[in-house]
Amino acid sequence: MREELVVQEGYVTNEERHLTVLKTSLFFNGDGFAVYDSKGQLVFRFDSYGPRSRDKDELVLMDPGGRSLLTLRRKKPSLHQRWEGFRGERREGDRAVFSVKRSSIIGRSRTSVAVEVYDRAGVEYLIEGCFPQRRCKVVNAAKETVAEIRRKVDPTTSVMLGKEVFLLCVKSGFDAAFAMGLVMVLDEMNGEDYFDGRIEEAVVHSGAVDPRPVTAALPV
Repeated sequence: MREELVVQEGYVTNEERHLTVLKTSLFFNGDGFAVYDSKGQLVFRFDSYGPRSRDKDELVLMDPGGRSLLTLRRKKPSLHQRWEGFRGERREGDRAVFSVKRSSIIGRSRTSVAVEVYDRAGVEYLIEGCFPQRRCKVVNAAKETVAEIRRKVDPTTSVMLGKEVFLLCVKSGFDAAFAMGLVMVLDEMNGEDYFDGRIEEAVVHSGAVDPRPVTAALPV
């Protein structure tokens, strides 16, 4: 795998990681996330307390202790819903390290999203798939998958969980903080489609006793 963009050094590992992402509010788009590792330990969090309690044009990814890892800011005006990413807590005059935008202003849930890396020739990404249905991949310029968003299945029953709980699979050598930042932007871009069942496609896993989504409690 070629060199990738690193936002936070401590979140790059030499093995693939499967993180459980829990949407902490189902009432407001982008209201919050908690992210857990395979041992049930909190890895990332993104908090807010309703649609008017924070600047909707700026999102901050934090570690479990509340330290800012990545700031995402919406560019205005922008027909392509462009966002820019800054390392740590953004301050006036800081330069963005990457941008995220829809590849087309036509269509929503199945439109690809382009990630442009500033000052790093040859490092770019494309996000393809359907985020509202929790099925999409992040691929680099070499067409390698570096991260993937999937529906989560309860290992004890083989039943697919609801869309408020899903997997973020991060390949070795790719920054998990960067990957989670992309999830946050996708959630803002696609929030109005979150409860839209019109594009739901049945996915049945081997051994499943009931293919219908169910709502999970806290993931482990």
